[in-house]
Amino acid sequence: MPTVWIPAALTAGLFQAWRTAIQQRLRETLSVSGAGLVRYLYGAPVALLMAAAWFALRGESVPALGWHFALFAVVGGLAQILATNALIAAFGHRGFVVGTAFSKTEALQAALFSTVLLGDHLPPVVWLGIAAGVSGVMVLGLLGRGEGVRGLFAHLSERGAQLGLLSGALFALTAVLIRVATQDVALSSPVSRALLTLVVVNFAQAVMHGGWLAVRAPQVLVAVMRSWRTAFQVGVLSALGSACWFTGFAAAPVALVRVVGQVEVLFTLGFGHFYLREPLKRGEVLGLLLVSLGVVLALVGAL
Repeated sequence: MPTVWIPAALTAGLFQAWRTAIQQRLRETLSVSGAGLVRYLYGAPVALLMAAAWFALRGESVPALGWHFALFAVVGGLAQILATNALIAAFGHRGFVVGTAFSKTEALQAALFSTVLLGDHLPPVVWLGIAAGVSGVMVLGLLGRGEGVRGLFAHLSERGAQLGLLSGALFALTAVLIRVATQDVALSSPVSRALLTLVVVNFAQAVMHGGWLAVRAPQVLVAVMRSWRTAFQVGVLSALGSACWFTGFAAAPVALVRVVGQVEVLFTLGFGHFYLREPLKRGEVLGLLLVSLGVVLALVGAL
C-alpha cells in the first residue's frame, strides 16, 4: 500500500475545513444549492490545470477511459453534490461545528460500506480507531457543549442531526465510488489516477448541478457569478482538498483515509473559533483527545 495516502489524508483535512468555513460564509448570501455549486463550478478549471501540470511534469498521456469508470465517477460526483447540500443545510439548523460533527459519522459509514461493497478487511485496531474518532466528533459537537449524553440522542430526531447523518452517508458512498473509479484508470501513480478522476468528476458535477440550477433557479446562477471573489477561493480549496482525498482513495482503503482525515475536525474547531467566532468549551478537550487517538490507532493499524 503506497504511504502517499497518509500525507494526502492529513492535508485534505486542512483544505476541507478551510473550504467549508469560507463556504459557510457564502451561505449568508447564496442558497444551499448555490453555496454547494461554487466548489465544482470554480473548482473544475483548477483541477484541470493541476492535472495538466502534473501529467506534463511526468510525461504521461491520458489513457482511454471506459464506461465503467464514467459510471462510477459520475454517480460518485452526484452523491458528493447531495452530500454537500445536506451538510450546508445542516449548518443552518445546528451550527458550523455541530453540523460537521454529525457528518463525521462518515468514517464509520465508510468503513461499513467498504467492508460490504468492496470486501475491505480492517484490523481490529483500525475499527477501534474509527470508534474513537466518531466518539470524539460527537463529544466535540454536542457533549463538549454541555448537552450531555441524553441530549445527544435527543438531537438524533431533529432535522439538523438527520441532515448531518445523511451527509455522512452520502460522503461515505462518494468515497467508495471514487475509489472504484480510480482503480479503473490504467495508470501506475495514485496521484495521476486521482487527478484524472477529479477532473472528470468536477466537470460532471458542474454540468449536473449547474444545469439543474439553470432550469430551476437561474437567479442562483447569477448570484454565484456575482460572488466570484469568495467563490473562487472555495473552488481552489475544494480542488486542492479533493485532489488529496482522491489520492488517498486511490492508494488505500477509504475507511483508513477517512479516519485519518478526521484531523479536519481539529482544523474545523480552529476555523469555527477564529473565523466564524464560535466559542470553545472546556468539555471539547475530551473530544480532541478522542479524535487524536482515533487517528493514531488508524495509523498504527495501517503501518
